[in-house]
Amino acid sequence: MADHVRPGTMVRIQLHGRRVGGWVVADHVSPPPGVALRPLAKVTGWGPGPELLELAAWAAWRWSGRRAHLLRTASPPRAVRGLPSLDRGAPPAGGDAGADELTAEALSLPRSVLRLPPAADILPLVVEAARQGTTLVVAPSTAAAADLARRLRGTGVSSALVPGEWAAAAAGARVVVGARAAAWAPAVDLAAVVVLDEHDEAHQEESQPTWSARDVAAERARRAGARCVWVSPCPSLEALAWAPQLVPSRAAERAGWPVVEVVDRRKEEPLRADLYSPRLVELVRGAAGGGARTGAGSARPAVCVLNRKGRAAMLACRACGDLARCPDCGAVVAAGDEEAVLVCRRCDAARPSSCLSCGAGRLKLLRPGVSRAREDLERLAGAAVTEVTGDRGAGGDTDGRVLVGTEAVLHRARSAGVVAFLDLDAELLAPRYRAAEQAMALVARAARLLGGKPEGGRLVLQTRLPRHEVVEAALHADPARVAAAEAERREVLRFPPTTALAVVSGGPAPAFVEQLREQPEVEVLGPADGSWLVRASDHCRLCDALAAVPRPPGRLRVAVDPLRI
Repeated sequence: MADHVRPGTMVRIQLHGRRVGGWVVADHVSPPPGVALRPLAKVTGWGPGPELLELAAWAAWRWSGRRAHLLRTASPPRAVRGLPSLDRGAPPAGGDAGADELTAEALSLPRSVLRLPPAADILPLVVEAARQGTTLVVAPSTAAAADLARRLRGTGVSSALVPGEWAAAAAGARVVVGARAAAWAPAVDLAAVVVLDEHDEAHQEESQPTWSARDVAAERARRAGARCVWVSPCPSLEALAWAPQLVPSRAAERAGWPVVEVVDRRKEEPLRADLYSPRLVELVRGAAGGGARTGAGSARPAVCVLNRKGRAAMLACRACGDLARCPDCGAVVAAGDEEAVLVCRRCDAARPSSCLSCGAGRLKLLRPGVSRAREDLERLAGAAVTEVTGDRGAGGDTDGRVLVGTEAVLHRARSAGVVAFLDLDAELLAPRYRAAEQAMALVARAARLLGGKPEGGRLVLQTRLPRHEVVEAALHADPARVAAAEAERREVLRFPPTTALAVVSGGPAPAFVEQLREQPEVEVLGPADGSWLVRASDHCRLCDALAAVPRPPGRLRVAVDPLRI
């Protein structure tokens, strides 16, 4: 048994009368005086290699977490007791997949940010990277990773889709591809790392530690001396601060974005305006009738995006004008599935649909939700409309001619002839420091469904802010407009990447932050809603300070690099 044990091997040991799983992190180590060694209960199988053990130790410091959580991500989903015999094959032939000078330049640099338009094909980049040796590709979703792996195999490139094909990756597959956890997948003699849609929030783990696959992949490439390329249609400010940006020609970038129509709603009366402009109604009716009015994209559906679930997100009394609020916590209530019931989104309390101030039973709609939008669109289009949200319609029908939903619809629809943002201003004016970047990411995602200008799709942006940098960036196919405006704001407000941030919350948080205040070069702000914001000039100072303070007992949450504050 001992002959098969090495650093990274997964084992089980007897601890307090039960078997506990773990990893061998070092061998040939002498025990401390007075400590008697016990034999392993079982050798489970292969686990993360020595380089990933070291990377996990770094990531535990970087995101203020436990190394075991990271090693669990780096381990195979099922026990692997042997590796398959794998033929890596010859390197793919150059130029067969259409690699261009921009791709070659990106892979000639130690690290680079490649700005490709939404309609661009990333296969040539990955194939060109595979010519240099083992390539690790981190995709924003399992669906995107599976599609890329299928296409790679079609070109004859040996590839392993992780986590399911973890053993093949460890055996030396030429391309290892997967979603977020792929940043921890085995890759023999790593030569290149490619992170797709680096701006996508899906790359960051929501639970603690809040590690980012993008940053883990970059550190892994640095340690291995491998090339690292971050790809995005709208690179984040963190990406632009990390490496030089490479962009295609203006003609190529414009061709990779769809036709954008901006519906300026400033001249409409705010109290009478609804979500459905005449142009939107025209496009939706055209799609419902078979697409006669949607141009070259006529065979594809119309997709309407409204990031508010339920029938109504905000209601007010018709008699006295007071907002409908929760009697328990004071939050605004929304209409539930039953019209006579109002539900609080903060505490889940339900109450009758009436005014708490005057008792009137008639409420007016201020902010309709996606369920109400579906009802309205069905009346306007004269046809069935499919509703898609994150918790409804999973795996359901997305083949209708008209779809409406939250941003989840942008991930579930396969293509579209029209994508319309019914209330883009809600995204542009969201109370989050990354609101502009997040709105730009949604617009880019919608553009990908439509394809480039030759596809003939229409991206419709309904807004009262037609001069906003996100709107102009989409209109001119120039994401740099958002980056320039955001960089100026972030520097003034001292938000990342100008600084490094962490949010501390949980029962033991007050005791923890009191000790943090004593750390040099760290600023503690708060509390606000039971959370404290910790800020430092860079990650080294922030993470050193978090590591220097002992963790008090209890459930403490430390979220480094919070995305939504």
